[in-house]
Amino acid sequence: MVKQLAVSFALAAGSCQLVAQTVSVPAQDQFFENIARYCGQAFEGRVTEANFTGVETFTENRLVMHVRRCSDDRLEIPFHIGDNHSRTWILTKTGSGIQLKHDHRTEEGVPDNATMYGGHTVDAGWPHAQSFPADDFSKHDFIRRRQPQSLWNTWHMYIYPGEFFAYRLTREGRELRVDFDLTKPVDLPPTPWGYEDTE
Repeated sequence: MVKQLAVSFALAAGSCQLVAQTVSVPAQDQFFENIARYCGQAFEGRVTEANFTGVETFTENRLVMHVRRCSDDRLEIPFHIGDNHSRTWILTKTGSGIQLKHDHRTEEGVPDNATMYGGHTVDAGWPHAQSFPADDFSKHDFIRRRQPQSLWNTWHMYIYPGEFFAYRLTREGRELRVDFDLTKPVDLPPTPWGYEDTE
């Protein structure tokens, strides 16, 4: 009887251990954490794919991303293009996925005419890659701004810790991609326009 109980306990313990080993962290949470581990650091990037008009803005200026503010459900990542500090990517956990918004401010700190466009994940994605097709708000805004070609925008972010982070915009026949070297942190850029100097 004692031996039977011992065997039962051993089997139960083994089952619990097996269950614990098979429970995995959702891909989107891993993706979020992969970026958050670089909170407080900045990295320089370069254009690796580009066939959009006006891409000279990206190719002729220094590009720096800064993982500036991080919480359990929100990441703020300013994207600096030369002396232009108007852009901040905002990633937010929504309960049904991850939302990406582009917060654009004027030098005076007020919202730009084109701001808060972006998208929301439509599937689980991967720990190293998430995609954000344009949401309804963005589509209405693109129509308002007479940019109907942007209705089919999809933004992508890739994060390979210890290697690179990439920001990519695609639509049919068009692509822009910027890769940031995560192996070489750089000096922190200025405070993005419209945000507070202190954390």
